[in-house]
Amino acid sequence: MNSSNSYNDLSRLLQLFFKSYLIGQRRLSEHTILAYRDTFRMFLPYVARLIDKKISLLSLADLSASNIIAFLGYLEEERGNSIATRNARLAALRAFLNYAATEVPDELPGITKALAVPQKRKNRSLVECLDRTEIDALLASPDKTTWSGRRDSVLLMTMYNTGARVSEIINVNKRDLDLQRQHTIHLYGKGRKERIIPLWPETVAALKEWINSNSLTEAVFTNRFADRLTRSGVRQRLACACRKAIKNCPSLASRHLSPHSIRHTTALHLLQAGVDLSVIALWLGHEQIETTHQYMEASLTMKKSALESLEPIDVKSAKRYQPTEKILAFLEAL
Repeated sequence: MNSSNSYNDLSRLLQLFFKSYLIGQRRLSEHTILAYRDTFRMFLPYVARLIDKKISLLSLADLSASNIIAFLGYLEEERGNSIATRNARLAALRAFLNYAATEVPDELPGITKALAVPQKRKNRSLVECLDRTEIDALLASPDKTTWSGRRDSVLLMTMYNTGARVSEIINVNKRDLDLQRQHTIHLYGKGRKERIIPLWPETVAALKEWINSNSLTEAVFTNRFADRLTRSGVRQRLACACRKAIKNCPSLASRHLSPHSIRHTTALHLLQAGVDLSVIALWLGHEQIETTHQYMEASLTMKKSALESLEPIDVKSAKRYQPTEKILAFLEAL
C-alpha cells in the first residue's frame, strides 16, 4: 500500500471509522463497537512489535495480508483463542479495511489483498442441552430460604422460560415486564433487535414475588450490593445451582453447563413439544432460521421417532450394489 497520501493516517482513519462510521452512520450496538475496539487494542501493539515500529507511526500499509495472517496465528497459537474468536477478530479488521477502501481509494490494491485473508472453517459441535429431568433438578436446586436462593430460582426459571441470552437477562428492568395484563417480558437482543416473549403463570408468580420483595432497584436481577448481575455473576450462580442439583440428578456431573446451555435447552424442548421452527427462531431472536436448525440435529428423541416411523428394510431381498469396471477406473484416476 502506498502511504504517501496525507489522508492515509491510520490513527485518523481509525477515529473516523469508530466515531463517524460505526457510531454515527451505522449506529452499531455498544457490544459490537467494544468488540471491534478490543481487536485493534490487540492488533496494533502486536504489529508494532512484529515490524519494530512505534504504534504512533503505523500506517494503513501495515494492515497487510502478511501482518494480518501473523496476528491471526498469534491469537490461536499464543493466546489460545478459538477459531470462532479468530474469525471475529478478522471480521473487525475487514470492516475497517472496507471502510478505508472508500476513504483512501488509491490504497485499494493493497487493501484487496488484505481482504482476501479467509475466514477459517471450524468444526460444528453439538449444542449442550439438558433433558427434562435435568432442567427440573436444576430449577429446584436453589435454597429459597435465602435471598440469593430466591433470586437464583427466579433467574433460572426466567432464563428457561424465555431462552434469553445472558446479555439480555442481566439487562432486564422492571419496566420490561408486563406481569398484570399480557404476562410478557421485553428483551433487547444483539444488533438492537427487540422481541417480546410470553411468560408461564409460574414465572409470572415468581417474578411478582421477587420484585415485591426487592423494590429499591430498577434492575430485576442484582447482586447482594444491589448492582446489576454480570455475565460472570450469572455463570457463577449457575455453577452453584448445578453443584447442588447433582445430588438429585447425577447425570448433571458430566455436563459442561454455561448460561447458553439453558437457552439451547429451551429451544430443544420447544421443538420437542411440536413448536414450529420459525416460531422458535422468533422466540430466540435468530435472524436466520438456519441457525435454529441446529436443534433438529441435537434432538436424539426426534431422530429415534423418525427412524421408528420408517418401514424396516427387507435385507434379504435388497441387492448389494456392485461397481462396474468403468466406475472403478474413474475413481482410480481421481
